[in-house]
Amino acid sequence: MRRRAFIGTWSVLLVAVHALGAAGVAAQAAAHAVGDTAARRDTTPHVSVGGFVDTYYAYDVDRPRDFDRAFTTQPARHDEFNVNLAFIEAKISGPRYHGRLAIQFGTSVQSNYVAEPRFGVVSGPSVSQYIQEATIGYQLGRTVWIDGGIYSAHTGYEGWISRDNLTYTRSLVADNSPYYEAGVKLTWSPSSALTAQLHVLNGWQDISNYNSPQAFGVRIDYTVSPTVILSYDNFVGNVAPDTVQARERFYNDFIAQYNPTARWQFAAVFDIGTQTHSASAGGTADWYGTSLIGKYHFTPQVAGVWRVERYADPSQIIVTTGLSTAFKTNGGSLGVDVTPVPRLMWRTELRAYSSDAAVWPEHRPGVRSRNDAFAVTSLALTI
Repeated sequence: MRRRAFIGTWSVLLVAVHALGAAGVAAQAAAHAVGDTAARRDTTPHVSVGGFVDTYYAYDVDRPRDFDRAFTTQPARHDEFNVNLAFIEAKISGPRYHGRLAIQFGTSVQSNYVAEPRFGVVSGPSVSQYIQEATIGYQLGRTVWIDGGIYSAHTGYEGWISRDNLTYTRSLVADNSPYYEAGVKLTWSPSSALTAQLHVLNGWQDISNYNSPQAFGVRIDYTVSPTVILSYDNFVGNVAPDTVQARERFYNDFIAQYNPTARWQFAAVFDIGTQTHSASAGGTADWYGTSLIGKYHFTPQVAGVWRVERYADPSQIIVTTGLSTAFKTNGGSLGVDVTPVPRLMWRTELRAYSSDAAVWPEHRPGVRSRNDAFAVTSLALTI
């Protein structure tokens, strides 16, 4: 049964490659007829090197005893000056190829790779956690690319690199969905307004594999107008080892961006997932999360940002509390971003949570609170 599923997985990918490649061949042939001479001349690759350093200090009012802040990856530590994320990167691009290699370090790296599977001898986070991205891409047609390797996840609105997000810390929906993945993807851009992706992946934020066949994902980004962008992405696949009964996960993520003026930015995210239980439990379990973010640029150097959110995982599929009570939490944050000079960002944020049950660890052993709050300030530099 698994052999047939595996063959079916790669049959779908090969059919998709053939179809998308054929769609781009005709357009590419026309472009070559016009500019073949110029294309032959432009064969010199472009190489760039850069980096990023994000340092921080955070103070959590619940003062966790082990200094690890609960239910988050960023900022991961309490009452500590540390590096959230630092990486160096090299990029290369040519007429029909591109690639990126980025090596990373930081507390967010340690936190995100805790769950990286250890299945076999050549497995686990000991090496893979230092690879933020290692990808190679080839242009199949004028509007079609194929990329493979380790790369940033196709899911969600907020990414791993803080400078690219409206808020400094990540929303609960972002922190509880993949930041990275390993696999191969097809990207089709039939117009400047529409981009579609098909992914074949090792798993849900997994580099090391522990089951078969591979998982799937899609993403669609559509620019409705100069001020509105709508996106949808998903994940479909088994998240259980081959040694036990399959647990099929189906995750859906909906994103709307609205930028009415140069000063205002808004983003709304809603995700919902379902997963089959084990044979003994039977049935399926659901979880959902949502966030709404707004940002106002007072000047080119100063901006204010706010967020409200809700995340609920009644069956503890994604967020495990270690208790009989589940993680069902409301949150909000206020932040100020200052860019005194290009490439340098100073971001400060106050954030608070209120949960339906006492799930937040306090300083006293064995004591949990329904509420938590923290303040964080960060200085980040793009190199």
